[in-house]
Amino acid sequence: MHVALIVNGRPLRAEDVWEGESLLYVLRERLGLPGSKNACEQGECGSCTVRLDGAPVCACLVAAGQAEGSEVVTVEGLADGEQLAPVQRAFLDAGAVQCGFCTPGLLVAADALLRRRPAPADEDIREALAGNLCRCTGYETIMDAVRLAAARRSEGA
Repeated sequence: MHVALIVNGRPLRAEDVWEGESLLYVLRERLGLPGSKNACEQGECGSCTVRLDGAPVCACLVAAGQAEGSEVVTVEGLADGEQLAPVQRAFLDAGAVQCGFCTPGLLVAADALLRRRPAPADEDIREALAGNLCRCTGYETIMDAVRLAAARRSEGA
């Protein structure tokens, strides 16, 4: 079967997709977008988080065929060309990136949060990122990064 999607604003089509292939596999292996990471394949770690029709989802749990005709935003789609998205810049500035394996999923989840709640409380941030596991940072720098992105957004920076 084939799967047609709008990925990061561009219409893309994957051919010869097996019925059981995940959206994650199609994004990484068929469409050449390796940013979303493949870690647990069970929706437990969040490293494969993408926005599917505006909602953050674990791409490893979505059958590619279910996403037919949908709009998908991956970590590659957050930036505007060479210009990092505000949340990406904040993660760098706050030191919230260490090994980097969890970072793509955290960025997509944080960006989704900031789109629906521009000035989130700490509780909101924790809830939005609850499905994303990180073994390196202890989460405080991640919290700092989301707070920084929100503050910069409200300042218009």
